[in-house]
Amino acid sequence: MEYIESKDIFLLIRDIMKLIHPRLMDHGYRVAYMVYTMLKEEGRYEEFELADIVMVMTLHDIGAYKTEAGRINDLLRYESKESLAHSIYGYLFFKHLSPVPDLAKIIMYHHMDYEQIQKLDYAYKKIAAYLYIAEKMDIYSTTMGSQFDMYMFQKQAGTKFSSDGLYLFYQCAEKYDMFGKISSGEYNKELEDILSYMIFSNEDKKRFLEMLTYCMGFRSPSMVLDNATTACICDEIAQELMMTPKEREILYYSALVHDIGMLAVPRDIVDAPRKLEKDEMRLVRSHVELANKVLKDRMKKDVIRIALMHHERSDGSGYPLRLKESQMNVSQRILQVADMVTALVNKRSYHKDLSKEDIIDILNAEVAKNRLKKQVVVAFVKSYDRIMKHVREGSADITKMYETINMQYELISKKYKI
Repeated sequence: MEYIESKDIFLLIRDIMKLIHPRLMDHGYRVAYMVYTMLKEEGRYEEFELADIVMVMTLHDIGAYKTEAGRINDLLRYESKESLAHSIYGYLFFKHLSPVPDLAKIIMYHHMDYEQIQKLDYAYKKIAAYLYIAEKMDIYSTTMGSQFDMYMFQKQAGTKFSSDGLYLFYQCAEKYDMFGKISSGEYNKELEDILSYMIFSNEDKKRFLEMLTYCMGFRSPSMVLDNATTACICDEIAQELMMTPKEREILYYSALVHDIGMLAVPRDIVDAPRKLEKDEMRLVRSHVELANKVLKDRMKKDVIRIALMHHERSDGSGYPLRLKESQMNVSQRILQVADMVTALVNKRSYHKDLSKEDIIDILNAEVAKNRLKKQVVVAFVKSYDRIMKHVREGSADITKMYETINMQYELISKKYKI
């Protein structure tokens, strides 16, 4: 896939998760730097392996977006047994949705004491032990400030913490001035450099972008179905209009990321069962510009140009640029129709369930007002039943994946008596 570089796939996920909760992702990036420095000092891994490990380290708390939403601001509370909940969910999320499932158990084990970790039969258990150390170092150093002493954990060496791991951490902290580089922000450059060694196949990239769609479900589960619905409708209409495989691929990825800016909009506004106030509507509309800030320099312009136009209309009444018909291409017009159809067919708090006839009438009315392109609407209406059948099948696959993850989460939780 030429539309995004391997390292930008990861950085895009990181930046989008920061829209939901920046503090948690910043914590993950600092921890990733600490573990990376330790592993680099050991010299046991190649650069491309270290790049994958940095990705997992950064996202090691991804399960907290699901299980710890109410207390995500208090990182110290992760020190309790309750921390196992987000470790388990994060493990399952990575196992089922990422292209690096063999690294997923690092997330599962990263809150285990060293005495437990050393008994495991797992190739990456040492990294899990290092992650346990780095996480505690970051949490306590950011909480305690000038009162923090990295040697405060030494009395628990060999029990809660790996003795070798602690020694290696102290060595790296002094040799590379880890805390100083974190304080100055210099560590970001080191991580950016190692991320350039990421190597993902086109299939891996596609899987990561689809994983990103599931990440959006941490803010609102409906966003996952909405994104999948929009992407499916876009592809079906593109086929009807005889677009090339390359054009269809660009459109598909545009549809996957078109609404990511909504992650920064408060959920009570997104789901409000009423007409929004002017300030609230202005905030909702800002999601297009927020998406542009996240996507810029991450994905190719061909994808971004389509994604950012999904609220424009042919008569110039759309936003944010108020473009006219002659200023937009057919891919942008397809996404506009698909986005509107998604809002009509998927459940919303602000409108009743609509029939096929209702939806077609609304679309035709928009065509009559010169807001949507007639050619695109006709292509959709002509194959309405077939397209919506594919949408329902795709929705069923997403629901099945959620059920699988949740079912396994319950089983593992019982095992660990959470």
